[in-house]
Amino acid sequence: MTPELRHARGGTLVLGGGFAGAYVARGLGRQGATIVNPANFMLYTPLLPEAAAGSIEPRHVTVPLRTMCPHADLLLGSAVALDPERKVVNVSSEAGAFEVGYERLVIALGSITRTPPVPGLQEYSLGLKDIGDAIRLRNHVLRRIELADADPDSAPRRLTFVFAGAGFAGVEAVAELQELTEGALRRHPRLVGVRPRWVLVDSGPRILGQVPESLAAFAARTLGRRGVEILPQTALASIDRSGAVLSDGRRIETETVVWTAGVAANPVAARLGLPLDERGRIPVDEHFRVEGLAGVHALGDIAAVPNAASDSFDPPTCQHALRQARRLSRNLRGRVKPYAYKSLGSMATLGRRHGIATVGAIRLRGILGWGVARGYHLLALPFHARRARVLADWTAAACFRRDVVELTP
Repeated sequence: MTPELRHARGGTLVLGGGFAGAYVARGLGRQGATIVNPANFMLYTPLLPEAAAGSIEPRHVTVPLRTMCPHADLLLGSAVALDPERKVVNVSSEAGAFEVGYERLVIALGSITRTPPVPGLQEYSLGLKDIGDAIRLRNHVLRRIELADADPDSAPRRLTFVFAGAGFAGVEAVAELQELTEGALRRHPRLVGVRPRWVLVDSGPRILGQVPESLAAFAARTLGRRGVEILPQTALASIDRSGAVLSDGRRIETETVVWTAGVAANPVAARLGLPLDERGRIPVDEHFRVEGLAGVHALGDIAAVPNAASDSFDPPTCQHALRQARRLSRNLRGRVKPYAYKSLGSMATLGRRHGIATVGAIRLRGILGWGVARGYHLLALPFHARRARVLADWTAAACFRRDVVELTP
């Protein structure tokens, strides 16, 4: 049976409803677009660690695509094939198979968690890539506490938490969950005197390799004071149901291994037959055009985007995806300019009232860094209503103890 043929609204078809894709469709305004995405929302991933730790209601770090892009059509599904000659994309969805014709194609399929061939990684580790991951991680940590309370002899193993990857996601997640666990244990008198063990491993020479060394050192000291063991130049060698083996041969008895060690370009690009570089990304020019494919553009984590302002390729961050999307949407509306963007800086929160931030040449730490990081995230969220909800969550978290209820993912 021949799939139904549809035509992209306004002639622009956007594959992916993440930060890059959603902002391209939003930027096109009344010109319109059709978005193909498996979910009906955009996720603000930098706040996932706080959603996992209960500082923010998980729904509040998502934005409905139909609200964000009122002039775009949304087709829930996934792209499975591309015919650049006919300018048609085949889409698979729960409602059936469709062909969507386009004049301009925007590929913004994002990234997936990088999973190297570590034995047991896929079977026994937890991730932090989407809302489901955040809820599962929160439930898992709270359940370990309850099980340790039921059997205090098992507490050393159940309350040992290993995080692999000391980038922004790993550092923020271990900081937030350490605070969640510390608060939760106050409600467990049977576990008085029990100290959870937190281990942060990374193959690099230090944590937060993307920020200046002085700020990374401050972050390491802050985590260290809370009992987090930081093991640089160390990787996971294997994982099983009851523990993890490190690259130096040490074995840690644990039921919790959280993998936050990097991302990789979405492999859907390869299945669509698109050109790829050695890292699996789609090479594009300064106007986001894919060479040899008329009318096809790519941006975000799935693309190798050259930045004239930095004379290098953009890193896979929401900050850069947003600026790429703004430039591409203007280009598609006829105001064509090459992409160039100078980063505003980088930042990370380290739990309540602790954080680091760089703003140009200025380096901030402690409560100032924390305030700048939270302020930036608040402004980066679209819509006043979403910002108000997140601000209310932060206010409640500052005034009251964290909720320790498990949620159904």
